[in-house]
Amino acid sequence: MIMGEPSINFWMTLLVLSLLIVSFHSRSRIEAVPTYSDHSCPNTSTFTINTPYQSNLNHLLAYLSSNATRDIEFYNATASATTTGSVDDTVYGLYLCRGDMSPDVCRACVAGATKDLIVRCPVEKVAVGWYEECMLRYSNRYIFSSMASDPSDYNWGLLNVSEPDRFDQLVQATMNDLATKLSNVNTGAKKFGTKEATFTAFETLYTLAQCTPDLSGADCYRCLKIAIASLPSCCSGKQLGLVQSPSCNVKYAVSPFYQIPNEQLDPESPITPKGKGQISLQTIVVVVASISVSAMLFVTGYCYLRRKQKKKYNVNQEENVESLQFDFATIEAATDKFSDDNRLGEGGFGVVYKGILSNGQEIAVKRLSQSSRQGSKEFKNEVVMVAKLQHRNLVRLLGFCLEKEEKILVYEFVPNKSLDYFLCDPKRREQLGWSTRYKIIKGIARGILYLHEDSRLKVIHRDLKASNILLDQDMNPKISDFGMAKIFGVNQTQGNTNRIVGTFGYMSPEYAMFGQFSLKSDVYSLGVLILEIISGQKNSSFCQENSTEDLLSYAWKHWRDETPLELLDPTLGDSYARDEVIRSLHIGLHCVQDNPADRPTMATVVLTLNSDFVTLPLPQRPAYFFRSRTEDNKRSNELESNQSTSKSISYSANEASITELYPR
Repeated sequence: MIMGEPSINFWMTLLVLSLLIVSFHSRSRIEAVPTYSDHSCPNTSTFTINTPYQSNLNHLLAYLSSNATRDIEFYNATASATTTGSVDDTVYGLYLCRGDMSPDVCRACVAGATKDLIVRCPVEKVAVGWYEECMLRYSNRYIFSSMASDPSDYNWGLLNVSEPDRFDQLVQATMNDLATKLSNVNTGAKKFGTKEATFTAFETLYTLAQCTPDLSGADCYRCLKIAIASLPSCCSGKQLGLVQSPSCNVKYAVSPFYQIPNEQLDPESPITPKGKGQISLQTIVVVVASISVSAMLFVTGYCYLRRKQKKKYNVNQEENVESLQFDFATIEAATDKFSDDNRLGEGGFGVVYKGILSNGQEIAVKRLSQSSRQGSKEFKNEVVMVAKLQHRNLVRLLGFCLEKEEKILVYEFVPNKSLDYFLCDPKRREQLGWSTRYKIIKGIARGILYLHEDSRLKVIHRDLKASNILLDQDMNPKISDFGMAKIFGVNQTQGNTNRIVGTFGYMSPEYAMFGQFSLKSDVYSLGVLILEIISGQKNSSFCQENSTEDLLSYAWKHWRDETPLELLDPTLGDSYARDEVIRSLHIGLHCVQDNPADRPTMATVVLTLNSDFVTLPLPQRPAYFFRSRTEDNKRSNELESNQSTSKSISYSANEASITELYPR
């Protein structure tokens, strides 16, 4: 198509648009908000609400936030004991902004972190929060000028590099050079450095390392070496890797993720801030180039990009998925041709095997049965879903295999099988002491909170049950099986479906009967899990002598009659914490309320589990969705008489799994 000569108004419009684009780019850095990475706050030491310690902590956080407005990228402070308190009420805290962040971004991160971390760690005396732009830490013990490499946080990219061994060697060498340079920086000086290295003709390795300035050079070097040594175990062969600790952090990627300075600073030289009024030649060139390029792209590419945007997204998504692909021969070799000796168990969609890769890494291989209802759509849904989700209480997806009729998922190996494995056997239940059970409850809750609010996606699992809660070597829970999960939009609160899939006994009434699902659907499933963990019995096989009650109504009866401890698993004996049991029961009954609006949010659940002073309203009688056999038979006859309700229901040997239901 031949276009006429553009008018002066046309070019003025393009100029204004280009300036807006450049202005938006500049402002976006100033108005940045903290990008949450992870946090740690062990509940081994907690404080009581409305005590001098909490008052000191609030003062400390406010003081740190106010000092971030002074363009200081590192600051530590102490909130001393009040006149009514003691030495034990003293709080020590610090923040560290990433060395290449502007003062405005640093201020925004610290201000946001002081508000965010206290919500995530409401009553813990010791806490550290990691964000993309800064780190915030506080404790009831002196933490200044001493190296701490624990706890640590790991993160890695989804894409693999072409030559993993050579790439890992380059990462180690480049990071070690940075550690050596930073070890020569005097105590109190800025300990931050970046370095680039050529990997291939088309790929450059970008690395970053930083220590808190209060460390000595030797301690900084020691901290960085510990972090660098951890990279292969988490991030080998990945295009991005990150290890963070309270005292230092290292990060690498194959694309720039930090502000590259005009000249790499010599760590031994004094750091002099540039005057705020100075504008470098590079800045001028960037602005002019941005205007020109933006105008040209706007004229030539706007319509094209609009047409291709969706297609390009799908292609990129497929590329991300393909990078995780294993070939079938590798999986077959790892599992000894799917030997029965390596068989771990069987779920609704197929058999799970243990495998060992050629590098010695243990894996769990989920081989979907050819008769499985989970087709290619659900299979890819689980791959994309789990690959984007990274949390200590979610099982980690390593890859997949899709060849001919084979659909296989490769996960990290979790040695202690599932929660279901323990609940179904009285002898194995004895291994679950109350402290372990309470840890499992809190871990599941944290994992669901991450899915609902803290991950990059807003995810509803839709199939939370005991067999989908795996337990690692320390009995920490990991949520698995995302084949039925749904992604919600930011402002979306609920959805509807004509194909209901899930497990009878864990599904909320509004989902099972009407196909309505929401975040509160997972909350309901969590409530059932909590009651199962307390009682040591599965809801689907609950049985009491001379009683036709289901687990939910049985738990409610004991709550109503003020005999909550009679619900407790007899194998626990007297080894339990009474307050924690009652709190867990209270939360569990609130989660299984009939009306979704009456169920708590996951943020409230997590906060209540971790605080003695947060209380929920008294629960009402739960939804009696699971009735006695007599009632179930009566209800089945009623459903059969209503042809518009149910189309097909099938039951597995262990649990009644509704595989397809068409609601009214």
